[in-house]
Order: sequence, then C-alpha cells, then structure tokens
Amino acid sequence: MTVRRLETVLDTPRPHWVGDGFLVSPLFGPLAFTPAISPFLMLDWAPPTEFPPSGAPRGVGPHPHRGFETVTIVYDGAVDHRDSAGHVDSIAVGDVQWMTAGSGVVHEEFHGRAVSERGGVVSMAQLWVNLPAAHKMTPPRYQPILSRDIPVVAVDGVRVRVIAGTWGTAADGAIRGPAATFTPLSVWDVAVDPGAEFVADVPAGWSTLVAVLAGSIAIEGQEIGASRVAVLSRAGAELRLRAGANGARLLILGGEPIDEPIAAYGPFVMNTRDEIRTAVADHAAGRMGRLDPR
Repeated sequence: MTVRRLETVLDTPRPHWVGDGFLVSPLFGPLAFTPAISPFLMLDWAPPTEFPPSGAPRGVGPHPHRGFETVTIVYDGAVDHRDSAGHVDSIAVGDVQWMTAGSGVVHEEFHGRAVSERGGVVSMAQLWVNLPAAHKMTPPRYQPILSRDIPVVAVDGVRVRVIAGTWGTAADGAIRGPAATFTPLSVWDVAVDPGAEFVADVPAGWSTLVAVLAGSIAIEGQEIGASRVAVLSRAGAELRLRAGANGARLLILGGEPIDEPIAAYGPFVMNTRDEIRTAVADHAAGRMGRLDPR
C-alpha cells in the first residue's frame, strides 16, 4: 500500500480573540478557504485557557452563517449554544456540535454557566466544512453528538474517537461515526501514547490533514509540534506517523474534495460573489432569522 507523502507543514499562526471567550489560532493559515484543503475551510484551535469568574458569560454574541457547517469539539469546560432555528444546547467535555448553517442561521456561543460562575479552563476546536452547491441552501440542521455516542477504537497505544466517517474497512467491520455529512469525509479525534505509531487508511484522492493540538509527531522523520498542521498528498492511501516523547493529541481530517468555486466573505461561504451579496442582504433583512441578545 502506498504511503501518503508529507507535502507541507503549516506554521503556527498568531492567536486572536473571537469575542471575549475564545483565544484561537487559525491553524489552516494561508490554505484556509482554498481548494487545497477542500472540503474543509478553516480550523480554529483554542488551547486550554484559564478564565476567572465573570459577571456575564464570555463568548461570541449573535452572528450569522450560510453555505457551510461548523463542527465544535469541546476539550475543556463547556460551550452553550443558541440559534435562530430554535436549538438550545450545552456541549461538555468530549461532546461535539455539528451545525449545518445551510440557507442561513444566526447563533451564539458562550462559556458554560459553571465556568462563568466559578471560573475554569476552556479549550475547544471549531472546524468549518464546506457544502456543495446543491446543498448550500439546505434548511439549517443541528446535530448534538454526545461523547458517549462517539465510538472509540483503542489499539497499540492509540485511541481514536470516530466523530464522522469510518474507521477500518468493510471486510474488517468498519466503525462509523455518528455525524451525518453531505459529502464523504472523516473526522477523527486521536490520542497517541509517547513513541506509539499511528497507521490508518484514507481513501485515495482525499484531502488529508493532521492538526497537532498537543504534544508532537513525526512524519517521514520531520518533527511537527503543537498548533501546527501537516498537509499530506492526495496520492496514496496509508497515513503513517509516530508520536513524540510526550505523546500527541491530534485532529485528523480526511475528505473528498468539492470541485467547485469558493467565494468566502466573513461568515458566508458560497460559490459566487453574487451569492455572497445575496447572503449579506438576506441577513440584513432578517431572512436568516433573528436571535435576541442575552
């Protein structure tokens, strides 16, 4: 089986605040919103950050999205969600929120109540997944995925939570993650013990990205530290890496590219500039719904 080659390693980006609750690093850097990483658009990583008690919840107030999906994974603390489609939820450690913005939704994201009242550590990752043109105007959808519902594969010092897509082959009894997706893709939350090797198959032709959230890994002898992303070739099928001396926490993404134009503007991702202008006008007119501030 052909091993996927390491094409590039994206540098650690400068962090910035999203609202007043999430200090994030945009890990895809210059490749964000480009065909090179399709169907993925961007990845914000908020490493563990200690927050003191606050009189009001910290986070991001009402804002719109159209044309893609947001995938939020909580590693520490909790995130409270509310949107204009009527979904109200709190996602805790290990939980995942998979929100399809589709034709348009307004939502907000704040620290959970316990963190706001008593203080604590918050850490999360948010991935944006593109939608093909045929589904960009699909009705908004919300998938609350609890940690207990995510299958776990543990073997030889590696622990994989299969959030989306499959792990293994049909012949071996493939394990499928709970997330429903519009295009073929996989999202794996992976922990690798110190010095352990991780080997997995990703379909040939797919984009494959390894985000190192903590610790370090080596691919083809090149060490890759925390808050960096390895971009692998689309040729080949086998992904192979080894964790460093302190182990590694990874988010591994694989997906069939969407061969369509990408037009992105702030919280909207469409195929043309005219569609972006329509999205801006629709939001201003309230056609994506409204969400009263707290």
